[in-house]
Amino acid sequence: MKPLVSGAAPWTDLPVDIGHRLRPALPSVAVEIIDTIAREVPSYSRPLEGTFGAGVRRGVEVALNRFLDLPGSTQPALQSRDRDVYLALGRGELRQGRTLEVLLAAYRVGARVAFRRFAGLARESGMDPDAVVALAEAIFAYIDELSAASVEGFATEQSHRAGERDRLRGRLLELLISGVADDTAIEEAAAEAGWPIPDSVVPIVVPREQSHGLALRLGPAALVARSGEFVVALVATPTSEQARRSLHRQLRGRRCMISLPTACRDLAASLRVGALALRLLDSAPSAGSEPVLVADRLVDLVLRRDPALVAALAERELAPLAGLTAGARQRLTETLLAWLSYRGERNRVAAALHVHPQTIAYRLTKLRQLFGEALVDPDRRFALELALRAAAPESTPHRDS
Repeated sequence: MKPLVSGAAPWTDLPVDIGHRLRPALPSVAVEIIDTIAREVPSYSRPLEGTFGAGVRRGVEVALNRFLDLPGSTQPALQSRDRDVYLALGRGELRQGRTLEVLLAAYRVGARVAFRRFAGLARESGMDPDAVVALAEAIFAYIDELSAASVEGFATEQSHRAGERDRLRGRLLELLISGVADDTAIEEAAAEAGWPIPDSVVPIVVPREQSHGLALRLGPAALVARSGEFVVALVATPTSEQARRSLHRQLRGRRCMISLPTACRDLAASLRVGALALRLLDSAPSAGSEPVLVADRLVDLVLRRDPALVAALAERELAPLAGLTAGARQRLTETLLAWLSYRGERNRVAAALHVHPQTIAYRLTKLRQLFGEALVDPDRRFALELALRAAAPESTPHRDS
């Protein structure tokens, strides 16, 4: 709702003296508005006592008095001190746990009652019918202004709360990551942040540019805050397949790493692993891409932790293939990795590579010529498999159970 331009205010054309004619009825109109609101708006049906009742009465009285000052003038609907009343009413709705629609419904009821009473009095005093129409327009435009002020107050309170909650949750995350805060300090910080601490959590590590809307997507049960170059979300460790699928749906299409489940006390170690995985196992997300579970990529993570060391291992172990053509080297590399993965089961190797078992037999003969005793020594076989997986982790065969 945009504030009215003062020169276009509909009350400008109302008779100047209408305020004087209607003001004597103001107390009874105020009572009728309050009674009707209590009857028609369920959230306001409780007795108007204490701060709540005082706020409702003040809102009605200020609205009526201010409106009767406006006829014939070019003043804005609300002066600064009057506007503060409706900003406060909007803030109060959020603090009382009500939706803004409840207050706006009360405003609409008030406008309807005020117009009915004021229009009746205006006709009794001989006011021209066209002026009564103008009175209706003025009343409802005026209520729009009150509503706009309360919408602003509600939104301001929401923003303040969100900012304060983010600050408190960021502080809680810092305490959890530090690993040195005592239990009492953590419990107090969690209570202030409104986050019950689960027995076990999974940290989700997300680049900042991918974190937009993350807190909203995961909901209030997640602790979402910045940590260094990343945004971290802590959620209770899923205990069922349904819960795991739900978490994956919430994160789908977003580049992120779901790190290892951990107690909050040991959060720092799991976060380090998640951040490392995000750096080393980097991939661009697509619209339907699934989040990556660090637990599923531990071998890749270990192998990529020190690229120079792994490159040296690969150079040493795969040296017998260096003199081959690129095509031959690729075929034998794939065959050797599959053979090591399936423990020499030739038929399974052939099925994994989609070739005839006889082709596998031919390739294995060639590999034995090249690698000799390395293919029967357990330590050398382990080193070979590490080197091959590091060189082409995406081609690692998946074993059936």
